[in-house]
Amino acid sequence: MRGLGSSIGWVLGMAAAGLGSLALAQAPPQPPQPDYHPSLADIMTMAVQPRHAKLGLAGRSRNWAYLAYETSELRSAFARVARTVPTFRQQDMAGMIAAGIKDPIDAMEAAVKAKDGPKFDAAYAKVTAACNACHVGMEKAFVVIRAPVGTSYPDQDFAPAKGAAK
Repeated sequence: MRGLGSSIGWVLGMAAAGLGSLALAQAPPQPPQPDYHPSLADIMTMAVQPRHAKLGLAGRSRNWAYLAYETSELRSAFARVARTVPTFRQQDMAGMIAAGIKDPIDAMEAAVKAKDGPKFDAAYAKVTAACNACHVGMEKAFVVIRAPVGTSYPDQDFAPAKGAAK
């Protein structure tokens, strides 16, 4: 019996040693990371403003395929704004976006589908004006959006690809 007891003790000791080694091999517990909740300004700077700039740059080149893509992306960016920041200063963002930017984006989309340069230019100007009107309404009149005068995307060519339909 004594041999059996020492065998069981040995097995239990080895198991405990193995668990101890396993515990040492695991990383120490980390505190949970806080959820990142971007502000309205963060989303505008990350998702909306670049789309607006790229639309202006591609619009100059009449890159219709790219304009169709960016128009859709701009619409999606505004939808993300409404989902991420549903209320700002007690104002319903989805309602504000629908009232202020939906029609100008619809007009821009129609101009792109028609491949109509002058209509695109007019619609893009209305999108830009809608952005600035919203900024005024949100007491951020100092945030002024305009058509890009240069590019902050030196690695992207906004002209249609060679061989692509204009």
